[in-house]
Formats: sequence, C-alpha cells, structure tokens
Amino acid sequence: MGTTSFLTRARGLLHIRNQLVRECLAELLSTFVLIIITLGSAAQKITSFETKGNLITSYLAGALAVMVGIYTAGGISGAHMNPAFSFAMCLMEQFPWWKFPIFVVVQTLASFIAAGAAYILYYGIGEQHRAREPHGDAGVARIMDMLCLCPPDAIWHYSNGTLTVSGPRETASIFATYPADYVSIGNGFLDQVIGTGVLMVGVMGIMDTRNKGVPKGLEPVVVALLVLSIESSMGSNCGCPLNPARDIGPRLFTYVAGWGPEVFRWVEGRGRGGDGR
Repeated sequence: MGTTSFLTRARGLLHIRNQLVRECLAELLSTFVLIIITLGSAAQKITSFETKGNLITSYLAGALAVMVGIYTAGGISGAHMNPAFSFAMCLMEQFPWWKFPIFVVVQTLASFIAAGAAYILYYGIGEQHRAREPHGDAGVARIMDMLCLCPPDAIWHYSNGTLTVSGPRETASIFATYPADYVSIGNGFLDQVIGTGVLMVGVMGIMDTRNKGVPKGLEPVVVALLVLSIESSMGSNCGCPLNPARDIGPRLFTYVAGWGPEVFRWVEGRGRGGDGR
C-alpha cells in the first residue's frame, strides 16, 4: 500500500497538464528514438568495416526507427519527427501554423541530442582498442578523454584517431548525409524534393480515410514500409535523408564535436558518397 500510494503521488506531481508541453516532449522523445536508431545503424556499419552491418541493415534500421517513433508518440503529438511533414500538415490545415516553428526546433534539438548519444555509444564500444592518444582539435573527444567516460574504441579505431569529413576513413557520414561525388547541387536538390514529396504523398494517402484503410494500429508498419521503399530506390544520390531535422541536428553536432566547418561544405572525394547513412 505504501509503495502504491507513493507511486500515485509521484505520478500526480510529474503529470504535465499543459498540452503543448506534452506534445513537445512526445515529439522530442519520438525524434530522439528515430535518430539514434538511424545513426546507430550507420555507426555499426561503418566502424565495423561493414562486417556487422551493410546498406540493407542501415535501410531497415531507418525504416523500423520510423515505426518505433510513431508508436512512441503518435497518440500525443502525431509523431511528426520531420519538419517537412509538419509543414505538409500545415498546408493541409491539419496542424496550426503557430506550432510549426516550435516543432521544428524540438525536432532539430532531439536530432542533435541523439547524435551526441550515438557518438558516446560508438565512441566507447567496438574493437576494444585501449590506446589513449590525444584527439587533436576534437573538443568533445578531448573532454571525454579527460573525464575518462569511456575508452576511445569504435570511431577512434576506425578513423585512426582523426575526425574527418572526406577520405576513405571519414566518419562524418555516420551522422549526416553527403551527396555522391557525381551529384550536382541542382540534382541533389531535385533528389530531395522528389524523395520527400513521395514520402509526403504516401503518408497522406495512408492517413486518408477515403482510401483503402490500413488495419487500425498497423499504420506505423505501413509507413515504415513506405520509407524502406524510398530508401531502396532513391538512396544512392544523397543518402536519402528525407528529413531536414535528421540532417541539420547531427550535422551541427559534428561541427561542434570536432569535425569542423567542413561538414557544411561540398567536398569531392568524400569516399562514401550517397550510400552513407
């Protein structure tokens, strides 16, 4: 009885009554889940030299992450997880415009935090390499070294201790997407417009009750299959981000974590090109 009473009182104290705050927290959590699974799959693929993952596992993880995110917060915030989707909902008058900038900030913040979590996770596991060499200008890495939070394993071991954006051992594509060498700026823009447009049309079609209905509760699964189909058919040019927050948040993280301003520049010969997730 005592424990039950304590839990009841705790739930009452922690209960958030403001609907906007609840929606923002739900959006933060769902976007965090989406991005950490997506980035984690890319980190596992790259830092293991593709022995513990490949392009297919990355695509599957990204699609399933969408499904988990929707199940996490779909009933509270709608689990937009994507500024492009929030914008589309505003255009369809199914979401108020005044909430749009708030959701964009929350989604981007969640992506930034998730990138940091993925960095810590794959900074400290992998090949169990225990060398303690300095990390140059990587500010976050230096701080982790000083605090001894975890040994510099997977990312450090793969990149030989340097955080680079280009070259055969670059690791920036773990976090953000970069175009393949043959893709021009115009073609990259068109690639994202078409890919994101197909995603929006597909999701709107799934949500439209006038179409053939998806069995109740299985909508996230169908959306995940839609994402997987787009990744499998439109991923070679730019890595198929389809989500501004998924790219901007982790890219900002790599900028402050030690990869530097080069993460915002187009550089020929990045090595991984469009297949990096």
